[in-house]
Amino acid sequence: MITPINSINVSKLDQYVHPITKEAAIEVASNIRDDDRRELEEGHGLTPYEYLVNIEAKNKDCVYFEVPNGKIAGMAGVDSSGEFQGMVWMLCTDAINEFPVTFARESKRWIELQTQPLLWNYMDPRNKVHKKLLKFLGFKFLREVPFGPNQLPFIEFCRVRRSRRS
Repeated sequence: MITPINSINVSKLDQYVHPITKEAAIEVASNIRDDDRRELEEGHGLTPYEYLVNIEAKNKDCVYFEVPNGKIAGMAGVDSSGEFQGMVWMLCTDAINEFPVTFARESKRWIELQTQPLLWNYMDPRNKVHKKLLKFLGFKFLREVPFGPNQLPFIEFCRVRRSRRS
């Protein structure tokens, strides 16, 4: 059985990573990075408001990230497609540039708490910040594929959790 992020020991996450709120989703949608906006609009045919506010309303397992100055840096979630895999996503604001090390470390802690052995999705290769972050988080880039309503070249990526031996 998959354990939702909100039922994982939230005290480990509560300094900079919080369960999503509608206000946080609106904040991210209003201040989304240009590359993230482009990825949503060209790759999915959605505006940030359409995507993030609808995600917040239906998926309570989403989280938002803050940085030490209290600004909201982004929002993320895993849409489970069964017990063994999930489609991971993250959209960010420019606040990630103010505390990049803190943001990257907190993102890694959050990723490490995910229970699915396989996390995957597609990314716009023009989004250099996300590509660098995905590499830091342990994701591998698999192949370039035509993606979304515009059939733009996107990169499929994944992260396979290594089994932990007792």
